[in-house]
Amino acid sequence: MLRSIEATVETNGEVRLREPIRIKYPCRAIVTIIDEPVVSESALLSQESLALDWERTEEDEAWSHLQ
Repeated sequence: MLRSIEATVETNGEVRLREPIRIKYPCRAIVTIIDEPVVSESALLSQESLALDWERTEEDEAWSHLQ
């Protein structure tokens, strides 16, 4: 049976499973490296509302002294 378990691979090669698993005997595994930075879910969800806020004329005026 194939199961997918999310994990993090540290720079030293250590694999940390994101959830506990129970197996009855030693098993082979395949590790697939997803070469994307880890981004929190809340950051992704707030991205659109923050973009709307930053693109307002009032924001441009408030920060114009830094340009």
